[in-house]
Amino acid sequence: MSAVMTTAPGAGLRGPLSALRIATLASPGIVVPTRSSNQSGGRVRVGTVTAELQSCAALSRWDNSELRRLWKRRAFVTRSSVGVVDALAMEDHQDVEAGHGVGKLMVEVRAAYKSGRTRTPAWRVEQLNGIVRMLGECEGEILEALFADLGKPAHEAYVAEISLVRSSCKLAIKELKKWMTPVKVSGSVTSFPSSAAVVSEPLGVTLVISAWNFPFLLSVDPMIGAISAGCAMVLKPSEVAPATSALLAKLVPLYLDSSMIRVVEGGVEETTALLEQKWDKIFYTGSAKVGRIVMAAAAKHLTPVTLELGGKCPAYFDRSADLKVGLRRIAQGKWGNNNGQACISPDYILVDESIASELVDALKDIIEKFYGKDPKMSKDLARVVNASHYSRLTNLLDDPRVSSKIVHGGERDESNLYIAPTLVYDVPLETPLMLEEIFGPILPIMKVKNEQEAIDIINERAKPLAAYVFTSKKEVKELMVASISSGGMVVNDTVLHFVNPGLPFGGVGESGMGSYHGKFSFDAFSHKKAVLYRNSLGDVPARYPPFTKKKQSFLRCVLDGNYVGAILSLVGLKK
Repeated sequence: MSAVMTTAPGAGLRGPLSALRIATLASPGIVVPTRSSNQSGGRVRVGTVTAELQSCAALSRWDNSELRRLWKRRAFVTRSSVGVVDALAMEDHQDVEAGHGVGKLMVEVRAAYKSGRTRTPAWRVEQLNGIVRMLGECEGEILEALFADLGKPAHEAYVAEISLVRSSCKLAIKELKKWMTPVKVSGSVTSFPSSAAVVSEPLGVTLVISAWNFPFLLSVDPMIGAISAGCAMVLKPSEVAPATSALLAKLVPLYLDSSMIRVVEGGVEETTALLEQKWDKIFYTGSAKVGRIVMAAAAKHLTPVTLELGGKCPAYFDRSADLKVGLRRIAQGKWGNNNGQACISPDYILVDESIASELVDALKDIIEKFYGKDPKMSKDLARVVNASHYSRLTNLLDDPRVSSKIVHGGERDESNLYIAPTLVYDVPLETPLMLEEIFGPILPIMKVKNEQEAIDIINERAKPLAAYVFTSKKEVKELMVASISSGGMVVNDTVLHFVNPGLPFGGVGESGMGSYHGKFSFDAFSHKKAVLYRNSLGDVPARYPPFTKKKQSFLRCVLDGNYVGAILSLVGLKK
């Protein structure tokens, strides 16, 4: 079932409301899910915002009352809990399609794509500039949406989402002409005289399914690749981040070509309907479980896919590592990266046993310096995304084999979806904590005898999306790079490979397939077409029947690179 908002636009709300909130309240047919104070087990009550919201636990760590109210209004929408999400209806705004309208949407987008407009550099640059304008004009709305969905601090949201999208756009605008230029390749004697080139052409109509943990970045960054390559696309934002999803549905048609670039909101029903269509490329970010579903659906149409998944990203410290610097970078990559809810956050630490105790004590001090004695009051920590993930994480901690090993943190507040930065020392390898991707603020620390034992532990698990090595020894760096298969690797830091556009970002094995960022994003949505150019010259009779002994001798010599023999064959001096 679904419920429709009936409260008058802006009723009961005071202060500087964002355009997002006004549009959400004013738009007809909008489902407004609200968290009840007695919410449990991830259940969601749908209906009008009521005074019951005011009973939610106050978040005193934020001074801004509007932000506190926005946090309380955050919604965790799933298809099973709310049914069909009605479309946004806005003047001069192309409707967001519900699941039953996907077929019509595909017809419209394909027809628009066949016009050929996307093949011009002008169209692509215009769309990329539209994204840049959107970032500049709507920064406040984007930050509010990210806060509403994840409690994401404004500084972190700007650095990790808005800034990265802007950088990607500006790079694409600057390099687009170069990326689009055919790449000449050397010729072959067998096709002489000729010239050859690799021509990048758009794959066509593409689908991007994004994730909830960085819901703006992981929606718009692949979009930049699709636009740069000249593709039309449909974006399916995550329903687990409903504020950002609604904002994208509002902003995309206002700033981009809505005949070519569309947004579909919803949950499982809408995603299933989308996956039933024939796409020219599917780009998915999320879990390996859903990645398999996406790949199976794509296989029915032989559709190429890019799968950006996850895994347990390890970090290894040998005895030569700089603990002070290394652990600051671990803390930033873990708790400063959506509070551990990032696919490239360090998932566990392996440390040389000779410095294990020192590392644990040093990391405790760093956590306190970064987030204070009571991290719940810190303005720099995001929250767990919803009750379901909160329950999953607390179940990991409540395992007796884990709870007895907690050496720091462990405090929780369900009403605030808060779990403190938590260190677990020397937990058994067979526990779910060490078998599943944590995706939260819990960090296990395991001692090992040497780098080879660390390599063995890492390689016994599925290939991670990223691996981190902290050492000052050249031979250890080389050994770890050569011995560990991972999507990416960073030596003496964490997560920074993600922001280098010269590096391909992607997984391997269970952590994904394909890559993007920078030109790799352009390539991800392009077909590399081989083109050979010839004229009427050089039409050698020896290539055509009947194949006499003279012709065969000539062709064999040419194909074997024996050009002297080929000449002798032509003049009859070689049999």
